[in-house]
Amino acid sequence: MTIFRGKGIGQGIAEGRIWVYTDKETQVMRVNITDAEAEVRRFRAAVELAGKQLQALYEQARETVGEEEAVIFDVHQMMLEDDKFNDSIEGLIRNEQVNAEYAVAETGEYFANVFAAMEDDYIKERAADMKDVTKRVIGILRGEEREVGAGSVSSFGDTGQFGCEESDNGVIVVAEDLLPSQTVQLDRSKIRGFVTIKGSETSHTAILAKTMGIPALVGVDFTIEEMAAMDGKTGAVDGEQGVFWIEPKEQVLAVLQSRMEVARKVLDSYEQFRGQETATSDGRRIELCANVGNLKDLEHALQNDAEGIGLFRSEFLYLEREDYPTEEQQFEIYMQALEKMSDKPVIIRTLDIGADKQSPYMELAEEKNPTMGCRGIRVCLQRPEIFKTQLRALFRAASVGNLKIMYPMITSVKEIKWIKAIVQEIKEELISEGVAFKEPEQGIMIETPAAALISDELAKEVGFFSIGTNDLTQYTLACDRENGDLGQFYDAHHPAVLRLVAMTVENAHKAGIPVGICGELAGDVSLTDEWIRLGVDELSVAPGSILKLRGLIREL
Repeated sequence: MTIFRGKGIGQGIAEGRIWVYTDKETQVMRVNITDAEAEVRRFRAAVELAGKQLQALYEQARETVGEEEAVIFDVHQMMLEDDKFNDSIEGLIRNEQVNAEYAVAETGEYFANVFAAMEDDYIKERAADMKDVTKRVIGILRGEEREVGAGSVSSFGDTGQFGCEESDNGVIVVAEDLLPSQTVQLDRSKIRGFVTIKGSETSHTAILAKTMGIPALVGVDFTIEEMAAMDGKTGAVDGEQGVFWIEPKEQVLAVLQSRMEVARKVLDSYEQFRGQETATSDGRRIELCANVGNLKDLEHALQNDAEGIGLFRSEFLYLEREDYPTEEQQFEIYMQALEKMSDKPVIIRTLDIGADKQSPYMELAEEKNPTMGCRGIRVCLQRPEIFKTQLRALFRAASVGNLKIMYPMITSVKEIKWIKAIVQEIKEELISEGVAFKEPEQGIMIETPAAALISDELAKEVGFFSIGTNDLTQYTLACDRENGDLGQFYDAHHPAVLRLVAMTVENAHKAGIPVGICGELAGDVSLTDEWIRLGVDELSVAPGSILKLRGLIREL
């Protein structure tokens, strides 16, 4: 038995046969050419075919795994069509008289290294996207014109390739890393877990594991040689404790199986609360909603019986792209969200970019202290053209569902007045253009001490409050929540934080507006009784926490 450790991602424990995926790097030879223009034409033809393949993959993925996961192929197409990428390749072909394969490989490696050197984890993951695009173009140049939709990992769908056709447990996929096009096309019915040497919490492997609700480990401490030796052996993954066993001993398997059985029984026990009212024993009603980041999360929210969406993080529509999403692109996604949730409320937070959420194409100024800098509503107010595009899409979508808009990082009444002026502008534009729309209810996030302290004034201007306890804690305690070294000082239960929450709830109710909590503390069961006592109207949590929290509330 061998034990490895890594960063636990996903849920629970799984065991099964190990299937090692090795994406062998093919050497690209440098070849001198005599007709550079002919080579450029050959490259352009390969790019055209790659674009068609990516469009087909997008359509396939959209049907099988949903719009939000399929959008990665939009990102790949944008990379493929990027002028800098193409100009660099064609320049290399012409200036150095080299073959297109070599020019693509050299340019792709350069761009991937640029992404990998970025500090932001999300941007780092774009290196994998660039490698994926580069590999596709080189494959086409070599005459490897795979069927559209087959991608580079067709063997994932072949039971025999797994070497586990007789296994009831399915497989644990082990790899150095997995490219986006590979993760999207996996046959999920055969997968019990993921283990990779590379990757982070924002990697596509991690996202897929969370979506599937299966255990995964990233950043595991084995070598390529050790990985190769695992193929076909039995394995077990503990996504909670970050442990990976190779050929676990019988007693280890017994303990894991016992834990899995306990976990199943606990989950099954929550099923009794499905369809039940979220109310205390004395009749105090609480709206129990879900926090989501994309359309796929909505399915998870519905599966877990969410009463609505308390926080739809719209910034992911921007972070997953290489350019600003258009009004029509946003409108389509908001419409789909509202249709999926039927008449249930959907609170969409406007673009909350900045600090730890960065996107290169926005070209936000580098700041010494970005947490205290231009982020959230400040970006939108300073760039009204971005803000107006999103608001137009939201107001149009509101005509078909129970949509509410929430503005982040508010610190003053002045900001709300500023927002109202922009709202009036877009309403007049839509009316003049004859475009159908509906003005949704609008509220704000209370996530700064300033907002909490003047919540009595802010409550007069908006329709609801939602308390973002993560930022409220970091700003109250002057403690960056992204800094792991400050963990002993970051105390979300600090009396000052709880007093600001209590003050906000009291002022909201005095003004006759509801107040919810959408930060991590909403799902903190040690505080549920306190939220009920204060009179919080809504709690918005991760979808998987809903049934458990409903059961707890019903016992109070």
